[in-house]
Amino acid sequence: MQKKKPFKKKKHKKGPITPNPDQPIRVRTPREGQVLGVVDQRLGASRMKVSCIDGKTRICKIPGKLTRHLWVREGNTVLVEPWEYGGDEKGNIIYKYSKAQVQWLRNKGYLKEVTDLEEF
Repeated sequence: MQKKKPFKKKKHKKGPITPNPDQPIRVRTPREGQVLGVVDQRLGASRMKVSCIDGKTRICKIPGKLTRHLWVREGNTVLVEPWEYGGDEKGNIIYKYSKAQVQWLRNKGYLKEVTDLEEF
């Protein structure tokens, strides 16, 4: 009879370790046709009311491919891509900024134009 080998537990690898979560490595800046905004209200069904830098309030949704990956709450700073048709009232949320990234955007002048919003 052969002896059974002892059972070895597999070691699970942890996710990537960031050196300092408060210090941004790379910040995504708005490109042509994209606007920064702050989430005012969650409406349900992955839709939100967002106050944008250009002074417009848009009803924005999270696209299907990002629904499980992008968790957005009220007061978060987001990157909005207005729709081609009805772009003044509607848009897509394509990115959410961390606190350190918002501070970087403020220092570089991307958020200076807004004075009435407290989140910026």
